Amino acid sequence: MEVSKHVKDWKQDVKPVLKSKEEEFLLMGYSRATDEDIWNCLEQSVWKDNPSKRLYQVVQDILHLRASVYMNYLTIKAYQDDNLMASIEAVMNGDKSKE
Repeated sequence: MEVSKHVKDWKQDVKPVLKSKEEEFLLMGYSRATDEDIWNCLEQSVWKDNPSKRLYQVVQDILHLRASVYMNYLTIKAYQDDNLMASIEAVMNGDKSKE
């Protein structure tokens, strides 16, 4: 009988598959690819609407993750991080002008 669990519950079980995908991306020239980023990409892009999966479905999603989906995730993440840093700088500069 196949067991369906939340994808987070499968994370330790699929760690070798994540490492394999990380190595694939590294071979393709994505030098900063990490298994954690790949997992986060899958959670936010692939599994956002259906977080309950069977083990074979999670493995399949990892192995079929395209580089374009991963790069889109990283690009959006970079823009969000930049906006956060800009907001922090604006607040810090605003506080300095008051002193």
